[in-house]
Amino acid sequence: MEQKDMVNHWVKSAEQDYTAMEHLFEKKDYSWSLFVGHLVIEKLLKAYFIKVKNEQPPLIHNLLRIAEKADLKLTESQMDDLTVITSFNIEARYEDYKTEFYKKCTPNYSKKWFKKINEYKLWLMQILLK
Repeated sequence: MEQKDMVNHWVKSAEQDYTAMEHLFEKKDYSWSLFVGHLVIEKLLKAYFIKVKNEQPPLIHNLLRIAEKADLKLTESQMDDLTVITSFNIEARYEDYKTEFYKKCTPNYSKKWFKKINEYKLWLMQILLK
């Protein structure tokens, strides 16, 4: 598969996940909405990795590590946000964390992170289109 095709594959998959994230949020299934939001950002970061490195992305889910491996310049605030968004992957999946994460995902908390995920999505799409 060509580099452009691989990037497009990850972007298309992220767009599909974003739609699922929106649907889950609308239905007030906040914890799973944020989990899928993590996938959106992960896939866009992997698309960026392919764009700049022209190789397969790392088989990891840690957003900060993917960004670092892609040499993406981030602010401290962005690093902090990516660390929190990465936690949605673990906290929504594993039984040990699920109950606490579900309680944490109030409408206000979820709305805040839904908005941030959308902002990161738009930012990464801009970078990918350059």
